[in-house]
Amino acid sequence: MSKNAVSTHLNGLLADTIVLNQKLHHFHWRVQGRGFFQLHAKFEELYGHFGELGDALAERILMIGGEPLATLNQARELSNVEESAAVPEAPAMVRLVRDDLRRFRDAVLAGITAAEAESDRGTANLLDPVLDSLDKEIWMLGAFLAE
Repeated sequence: MSKNAVSTHLNGLLADTIVLNQKLHHFHWRVQGRGFFQLHAKFEELYGHFGELGDALAERILMIGGEPLATLNQARELSNVEESAAVPEAPAMVRLVRDDLRRFRDAVLAGITAAEAESDRGTANLLDPVLDSLDKEIWMLGAFLAE
């Protein structure tokens, strides 16, 4: 593995944050019914978090000599997150987000492993708290669903 491989991996995470950010905006705008107030606020909190994380990932890519993706098409091509034009019921929205966060968590863990293989503590240090935060969010979304 090389720094180039780490930046490639980070670009995949950046792509996921971009698609997640849009999907969370969509759900924030369209959520209705039971849990509206909680979910409206939670989706807003999450898209704010992913917006900030995307910025941090792009900066880290530049710091290690890579080039962050530049277009929405690139983000869609690289992302493991599926866009959603549908407007599912609130519980289905939560399940979709939880599943996206689980996949994103797996990608973050792989990013930490790749960074550690290159002795890239800066990248690992960036991603470690992201992993912790994802564990909590996944747990909280599951608790909301009581699953």
